[in-house]
Amino acid sequence: MNGSATRVLLLALMFALAACAASSKEPEVNPNLFPTDYKNEILFVMPKLLRDPAHVRDAGITDPVLRQAGKEQRYVVCVRANSRGLDGSYPGVKERVAYFYGGYLNQLVDAAPEQCAGLAYKPFPELEKLCMAKSCG
Repeated sequence: MNGSATRVLLLALMFALAACAASSKEPEVNPNLFPTDYKNEILFVMPKLLRDPAHVRDAGITDPVLRQAGKEQRYVVCVRANSRGLDGSYPGVKERVAYFYGGYLNQLVDAAPEQCAGLAYKPFPELEKLCMAKSCG
Protein backbone atom coordinates (compact mmCIF):
# COMPACT_ATOMS: atom_id res chain seq x y z
CA MET A 1 0.00 0.00 0.00
CA ASN A 2 1.22 3.43 -0.81
CA GLY A 3 1.23 6.32 1.69
CA SER A 4 -1.87 8.01 0.37
CA ALA A 5 -3.93 4.81 0.47
CA THR A 6 -2.78 4.19 4.06
CA ARG A 7 -3.82 7.72 5.07
CA VAL A 8 -7.26 7.23 3.50
CA LEU A 9 -7.67 3.90 5.30
CA LEU A 10 -6.60 5.40 8.65
CA LEU A 11 -8.93 8.36 8.14
CA ALA A 12 -11.84 6.03 7.38
CA LEU A 13 -11.02 3.97 10.48
CA MET A 14 -10.92 7.12 12.65
CA PHE A 15 -14.36 8.20 11.38
CA ALA A 16 -15.76 4.72 12.04
CA LEU A 17 -14.41 4.71 15.60
CA ALA A 18 -15.71 8.23 16.23
CA ALA A 19 -19.16 7.21 15.01
CA CYS A 20 -19.15 4.22 17.37
CA ALA A 21 -18.09 6.38 20.30
CA ALA A 22 -20.76 8.97 19.55
CA SER A 23 -23.51 6.36 19.33
CA SER A 24 -22.50 4.72 22.62
CA LYS A 25 -23.37 7.82 24.67
CA GLU A 26 -25.99 7.29 27.33
CA PRO A 27 -29.33 8.87 26.54
CA GLU A 28 -29.89 12.28 28.07
CA VAL A 29 -32.10 12.38 31.15
CA ASN A 30 -35.13 14.63 31.22
CA PRO A 31 -34.42 16.65 34.37
CA ASN A 32 -38.12 17.26 34.95
CA LEU A 33 -39.51 13.75 35.01
CA PHE A 34 -42.34 13.54 37.53
CA PRO A 35 -41.11 12.02 40.82
CA THR A 36 -43.46 9.05 41.21
CA ASP A 37 -41.89 7.63 44.41
CA TYR A 38 -41.27 10.97 46.12
CA LYS A 39 -42.77 10.03 49.50
CA ASN A 40 -40.62 6.92 49.95
CA GLU A 41 -37.48 8.74 48.88
CA ILE A 42 -38.18 11.49 51.42
CA LEU A 43 -38.99 8.93 54.14
CA PHE A 44 -35.62 7.29 53.50
CA VAL A 45 -33.70 10.55 54.05
CA MET A 46 -35.69 12.29 56.80
CA PRO A 47 -34.48 10.18 59.75
CA LYS A 48 -30.95 11.37 59.01
CA LEU A 49 -32.08 15.02 59.24
CA LEU A 50 -34.22 14.89 62.38
CA ARG A 51 -32.78 15.05 65.89
CA ASP A 52 -35.34 12.51 67.14
CA PRO A 53 -37.00 10.72 64.22
CA ALA A 54 -38.95 8.47 66.60
CA HIS A 55 -40.96 11.45 67.90
CA VAL A 56 -42.43 13.52 65.08
CA ARG A 57 -45.62 15.58 65.18
CA ASP A 58 -47.50 17.79 62.72
CA ALA A 59 -45.95 16.16 59.64
CA GLY A 60 -47.15 17.46 56.29
CA ILE A 61 -46.17 17.14 52.65
CA THR A 62 -47.08 18.86 49.39
CA ASP A 63 -47.62 17.34 45.99
CA PRO A 64 -44.71 17.72 43.54
CA VAL A 65 -44.84 21.01 41.64
CA LEU A 66 -42.52 22.62 39.11
CA ARG A 67 -40.82 25.61 40.71
CA GLN A 68 -37.93 27.85 39.83
CA ALA A 69 -34.64 26.50 41.21
CA GLY A 70 -31.90 28.91 40.25
CA LYS A 71 -32.02 29.33 36.48
CA GLU A 72 -33.93 26.08 35.92
CA GLN A 73 -37.32 24.68 36.84
CA ARG A 74 -37.39 21.50 38.89
CA TYR A 75 -39.98 19.44 40.68
CA VAL A 76 -40.04 20.32 44.35
CA VAL A 77 -41.88 18.88 47.32
CA CYS A 78 -42.14 20.67 50.65
CA VAL A 79 -42.12 18.71 53.91
CA ARG A 80 -42.79 19.99 57.38
CA ALA A 81 -42.44 18.32 60.74
CA ASN A 82 -42.05 19.07 64.41
CA SER A 83 -39.39 16.72 65.74
CA ARG A 84 -38.54 16.49 69.43
CA GLY A 85 -35.31 18.22 70.36
CA LEU A 86 -32.47 17.00 72.55
CA ASP A 87 -34.16 18.44 75.66
CA GLY A 88 -37.37 16.48 74.97
CA SER A 89 -39.43 19.51 73.93
CA TYR A 90 -40.99 20.17 70.53
CA PRO A 91 -39.44 23.41 69.20
CA GLY A 92 -41.96 23.95 66.38
CA VAL A 93 -42.59 22.99 62.80
CA LYS A 94 -39.61 23.14 60.46
CA GLU A 95 -40.00 23.23 56.68
CA ARG A 96 -37.71 21.53 54.21
CA VAL A 97 -37.73 21.52 50.43
CA ALA A 98 -36.90 18.46 48.34
CA TYR A 99 -35.51 18.98 44.83
CA PHE A 100 -35.88 16.28 42.21
CA TYR A 101 -33.81 15.67 39.10
CA GLY A 102 -34.80 13.08 36.52
CA GLY A 103 -37.62 11.89 38.78
CA TYR A 104 -35.37 11.17 41.77
CA LEU A 105 -34.59 13.01 44.99
CA ASN A 106 -31.51 15.13 44.48
CA GLN A 107 -31.46 17.35 47.56
CA LEU A 108 -33.47 17.84 50.77
CA VAL A 109 -32.62 21.08 52.59
CA ASP A 110 -34.06 23.63 54.98
CA ALA A 111 -36.59 25.78 53.14
CA ALA A 112 -36.58 29.55 52.94
CA PRO A 113 -40.09 30.93 53.58
CA GLU A 114 -40.71 31.79 49.91
CA GLN A 115 -39.78 28.31 48.65
CA CYS A 116 -42.91 26.66 50.04
CA ALA A 117 -45.21 29.69 50.04
CA GLY A 118 -48.62 29.02 48.59
CA LEU A 119 -48.27 25.24 48.46
CA ALA A 120 -51.01 23.14 50.04
CA TYR A 121 -49.86 20.69 52.68
CA LYS A 122 -51.63 17.43 53.33
CA PRO A 123 -51.06 15.13 56.31
CA PHE A 124 -47.97 12.93 56.16
CA PRO A 125 -48.68 10.23 58.78
CA GLU A 126 -46.02 7.95 57.27
CA LEU A 127 -43.36 10.31 58.64
CA GLU A 128 -44.93 10.38 62.09
CA LYS A 129 -45.02 6.56 62.19
CA LEU A 130 -41.75 5.92 60.39
CA CYS A 131 -39.69 4.84 63.38
CA MET A 132 -42.48 2.72 64.80
CA ALA A 133 -42.21 0.46 61.75
CA LYS A 134 -38.41 0.25 61.58
CA SER A 135 -35.35 1.19 63.53
CA CYS A 136 -34.12 4.73 63.12
CA GLY A 137 -30.81 5.97 64.19
